[in-house]
Amino acid sequence: MATQSKKGFLLESDITVYIYKTKQDDPKKCTAVRMHKFGKATLVYRVGKIPMNSVLLNPFAPKALSIEDLPVMQAKGLVGLDCSWVHAEETFGLDETRDGKMKQKGRWKFVNRILPYLIAANPVNYGKPCKLSTVEAIAAAIYIVGFKNDAFKILDGFKWGHSFLSLNKELLDAYAAANSSLEVVQIQNEYLNDLYAE
Repeated sequence: MATQSKKGFLLESDITVYIYKTKQDDPKKCTAVRMHKFGKATLVYRVGKIPMNSVLLNPFAPKALSIEDLPVMQAKGLVGLDCSWVHAEETFGLDETRDGKMKQKGRWKFVNRILPYLIAANPVNYGKPCKLSTVEAIAAAIYIVGFKNDAFKILDGFKWGHSFLSLNKELLDAYAAANSSLEVVQIQNEYLNDLYAE
């Protein structure tokens, strides 16, 4: 059974969940605050309080999350960033290079991973691709590395939480069955090709 520790909330998967809070979102709609209230994550207001080299869910990362990241997640933790989508690039410390690509400024000392294509079920962004709330992102990451029950537990207490998993079940199961980041991306691309070919 999951237990509370000084490091944060430990799931059956032994993944400690941290949320870096920026105070940019409406606190009444903030899923990170509710996760903390339910004892499912540790809120952190200073980057230095998060273990170095933990896995950070970063929508600008060049590599997709996969089962390959599980050992690091179990050893160092999983980090969600609670910020407004409007300020995401600024919050992640990104600069645009001359060739138009985004490059990190170097303030983050984490293993950056992007989640593959998924559809949001939260009330603010329902039906929008990749606009996940913090709790959806954390649950998806834990599901993808093989812990479906933990993903359900993370979403317990959110009225729409399990709708996120049912809405994305086909994709989540496929991503969870992948053996590498490359396979996750291939599954995503095949799904999108079929989707837009219709």
